Amino acid sequence: MAEDRIFNFNPGPAALPLAVLEKARDAFLDFDGAGMSIAEISHRSPAFERVLADAIARARRLLKLSDDYHVLFLQGGASLQFAMIPMNFLKPGDRADYVNTGTWSTKAIAEARLQGADVRVAASSEDDNFSYIPTTIAFDPKAVYAHITSNNTIKGTQWAQFPDTGGVPLIADMSSDIFSRPFDPSPFGMFYAGAQKNIGPAGVCMVVIRQDLLDRAADQLPTMLQYKTFVSKNSLYNTPPCVAIYMVGLVLQWLEDTIGGIDKISARNQAQAKQVYDLIDGTDFYRATARPDSRSQMNITFRLPTPELEQRFIGEAAEHKLGGLKGHRSVGGCRASIYNATPPAAIDALVDFMAHFAQKNG
Repeated sequence: MAEDRIFNFNPGPAALPLAVLEKARDAFLDFDGAGMSIAEISHRSPAFERVLADAIARARRLLKLSDDYHVLFLQGGASLQFAMIPMNFLKPGDRADYVNTGTWSTKAIAEARLQGADVRVAASSEDDNFSYIPTTIAFDPKAVYAHITSNNTIKGTQWAQFPDTGGVPLIADMSSDIFSRPFDPSPFGMFYAGAQKNIGPAGVCMVVIRQDLLDRAADQLPTMLQYKTFVSKNSLYNTPPCVAIYMVGLVLQWLEDTIGGIDKISARNQAQAKQVYDLIDGTDFYRATARPDSRSQMNITFRLPTPELEQRFIGEAAEHKLGGLKGHRSVGGCRASIYNATPPAAIDALVDFMAHFAQKNG
């Protein structure tokens, strides 16, 4: 029953809209009158082709993509893209710029270097434990692409404005903030997102790639590692994760038809993040870990006075049906992930609990 559900602040897999879950629940028994589950229909059937076409069309409308962009659904998550990007776009003698703002940027750099790619770290915030987004970056005008991570789930930082690369195609891992705010896609040669944070369940990665970048992609790669393979087959070269794609389509439908689009969800996200940060900043009990000008609207990371109090906070929060507030194992502390599907009532409950906990233990 819906009333038994907790407020879910997990970082990924993360909260999904209740209306999406209810519709998917019904489709698991009978999808669109087919007499079988969405998990059973053929990926070559007209029914699934409509599912795929609808998800792509909604993504294109919401992101305001021109005809120069392809929308793909791949497997392997964002982590596979760390390897596929340099495989496809860097030929011998080519160079790419990366901005290192935390764990996932570090992993992307490592995967590129594992292939012997010429990778230059154009800027990094490692000097202050990745607590901020660099603002002074000298991109190499001869770089094939410049790679960033738009939002950092572990350290709680986010690019407020995307950098000016001087015309170098920008590539971004947007796993945790895609569809959460409007942006101009034209500087991007490619952006991608593991669905399990903001647009669907785990198992599928959305890749948006511009034709001019695709044109330079290598052909001498294993078939399943070529972006051209999936563009030419409309993401249907092999059996795709049909259920995950279906649910991404439902989330995009909810965002477009129920919420009213990205501008509307962005305003809600800003207000909800401000509500939590205002509570944190208004006490001496909580301390946000990211610098104010770099704070994420999706992942609010904070500390309490002692690790013991943090453990008590997490435990008591769970008793109040506030789940997923434990920080990443690599950094500790606490984290509230407040993606698009997080309802206002969840934020009200969290802020109320935090205020009472601080008053009781401060």
